[in-house]
Parts: sequence; structure tokens; C-alpha cells
Amino acid sequence: MAAAQLTSAASSISTKGFTSFEGLRASQSVKISSFSPVRTFRPLVVKAATTVAPKYTSLKPLGDRLLVKIKTAEEKTTGGILLPTVAQSKPQGGEVVAVGEGRTVGKNKVDISVQTGAQVVYSKYAGTEVEFNGTNHLILKEDDIVGILESGDIKDLKPLNDRVLIKVAVAEEKTAGGLYLTDASKEKPSIGTVIAAGPGPLDEEGNRKSLSVAPGNTVLYSKYAGNDFKGSDGSEYIALRASDVMAVLS
Repeated sequence: MAAAQLTSAASSISTKGFTSFEGLRASQSVKISSFSPVRTFRPLVVKAATTVAPKYTSLKPLGDRLLVKIKTAEEKTTGGILLPTVAQSKPQGGEVVAVGEGRTVGKNKVDISVQTGAQVVYSKYAGTEVEFNGTNHLILKEDDIVGILESGDIKDLKPLNDRVLIKVAVAEEKTAGGLYLTDASKEKPSIGTVIAAGPGPLDEEGNRKSLSVAPGNTVLYSKYAGNDFKGSDGSEYIALRASDVMAVLS
């Protein structure tokens, strides 16, 4: 049991003037009782994905939904540097492993335009994550699919429905007065060139409506819309809905 000596040498407070307190003496020992151990709690771990029990061997999406096997997050940078888990970006792509039967629009039956085996890019926060057969998957609506990736480079993305792929203009290096800008002070451009466009959205009868923009157009788009990507050559790209394009520049 710990003990502390309260002595006149150690104390900066004189006992003079406290003679009416009989209990306060310079040579008195003050004993401190030991503290009870601090109780520790096991951290709460929350799993975002819904786990499908092993007894279920098949998962069939319904309607216009798809089952996508999520691509593994990159563990290294392009320069070969290992990334910690917190720095690994959340994947936005994967392989379609199952599709639903489609949906009815008006009087027409519309099949899903994506086939199993296709490599797709999807909206960042879309879908429901499930762990099936020990692997993470997403159940998505077809409208959540941004496009089909026909190669390992985002510039070859084939947009679906009303999506467009835009190559972002290079940020200005100087101010109007000729001062060089640092990377941190460069404003993110909202201008770019349309590289590819989807076939258009469906109308109430299930027919495709043409988009108001086409490949080759230089456009001004909403600053906070879409999904950002970086190509293999270091160029910046963004995939967004045609409705997020505000103007065509010429």
C-alpha cells in the first residue's frame, strides 16, 4: 500500500496559523489507499457487409439488379509503395457474376444491358454489400452501373444509360497576374472534353432518348458531381450523368 510523507521540508504551506486544527501536524503520515484496477472494454467491431450463411450456395438478383464481385483494393501505389489499410481507396469496380431478369417500362420488357463476366465501374456509395462464399459482393441496380470497363484503363470506359466520360482539363498553372500556383491552391477544374457517352436514358415507353452532349464536346459540369478517376497516363477523368453537364463550350 502506497504511503506519502507530508513533512515541513516537502510542504510549501506553513502550519503556523492553523493551531486550531489539531489534526494538521507537520510530521503526520498521510496514507493513500490503492486504486481499484480500471476495467477495460473490448472494442466493438461493426461489419458493414451482410454475411450469407454457407448453407446458401446460390444468390439470384431480382428485377434490374446485379450481383458484382468487388475488386480487391490496391495495396500498392503505382511506384510500388505499400499502402496502409486506411490509405487504400475504396474500390469502384468489379466483375458481374449474376444478373436479374430485367424490368418492365411502360408496355415493354427491358433486359439488363450488362452480361455476366463484364468488368464494370459503379457509383461509389451505391448498392448493398454482402459477403457471399467468403468474398465481398455488391447488389446493385443497373442504374448504379456507371459503365463497362473494356480494358485496364479508365479512358476505355463504355458509359451506360445517361452517363458520360469526361477528360478533365488541366488546372491553371498561373494566376491572371502571372504568379505560379502550388498544387494545393490550384482550383479543381469543372471543364473537360467528353470522351464517351452512353446510349441515353429510357423514356416512359422504354425507348432510348438521345443525350444533349456528344464525344468531342468541351463542357462545363457541376463541380461536385460524378466519380473521379485517374488514367494510366496520369490524366484526370470524371464519369457523371448528362444532367450534371451545365453547358457546351465553343
